[in-house]
Amino acid sequence: MTTQEWKFTSKDIASKPDLFLSGHRACAGCGPAATLRLIMKATRGPTIVTQATGCMEIVGSIYPYTSWALPWLHTAFENAAANASGIDAAIKAMRKNGKIKQEHIDIIALAGDGGTYDIGLQALSGAVERGHDFLFILYDNEGYMNTGIQRSSSTPMGASTTTTPAGSKNPGKLETKKPITEIMLAHDMEYVATATPYYWKDMLTKVRKGLEVEGPAFLHIFAPCPRGWRTEPGKTMEYSKLSVESCVFPIWEAVNGKRQLSTPSKLIALAPQKKKPVTDYLNGQGRFRHLFTPQNQHIVDKIQQLTDKNWQRLLQKCEPA
Repeated sequence: MTTQEWKFTSKDIASKPDLFLSGHRACAGCGPAATLRLIMKATRGPTIVTQATGCMEIVGSIYPYTSWALPWLHTAFENAAANASGIDAAIKAMRKNGKIKQEHIDIIALAGDGGTYDIGLQALSGAVERGHDFLFILYDNEGYMNTGIQRSSSTPMGASTTTTPAGSKNPGKLETKKPITEIMLAHDMEYVATATPYYWKDMLTKVRKGLEVEGPAFLHIFAPCPRGWRTEPGKTMEYSKLSVESCVFPIWEAVNGKRQLSTPSKLIALAPQKKKPVTDYLNGQGRFRHLFTPQNQHIVDKIQQLTDKNWQRLLQKCEPA
């Protein structure tokens, strides 16, 4: 990865043509759709996108239409990273045989939390272990939203889904969220980072950094889903911001294993009084509505304790600014 620090501006965004076009079938206020449109602004040249089955694949490619204005391949739910591996191998073979002349073609693999945390984890781990040159972008909406809002291993504790319904016996999902970025860091990757679309300049800079890596890179983007979270469509970016301000989803990057907080989370570390309680983030999300009752107060307390514990762990792992 180069040492150049990319700085994206509103002018850059406005001047570059869209590569993920309007006219898709995403829900109003869809966080992942806004995320895809933004991240494609960070591409630097010839790019191929491969995408696992999921919400964004469905809404952007309903036959005979497409929202993609660049080479794009749909692959099975579990195969985004495997497909990226094949694309990388094919490009190298074609370049060796003189069939293509471009100095470099970027490869981006896209998948939701199901295609990353769960059914796609094996292919992702294998592609990273083999060292294929691609950027894997996880758009995390914390559930299997395309098939009916079922829980995934990204779904947070306490969330009510169609397979973890909140009732008198169980207060939603009982398990905690799988630490996917820690799993990817354990693969000794050159670049691993987290981002949210509210802080779009930070997100686009991280996309470009991931593309600059000569080998696998991983970007975890937190993308609220109004339909699955049962939130107002106009508040998608507000929840994206609150996830960072409450430290439910801190943003950081790790280069060759050395981790640093990104500016929004760094400011909270420097001024802890700015850290908001998790109730600010949970409030207004229908999937957590049942927690705001006296009998479930202990679950809210547990979520706050877990958030605080994870935040302190992250601070201990980060390099000094």
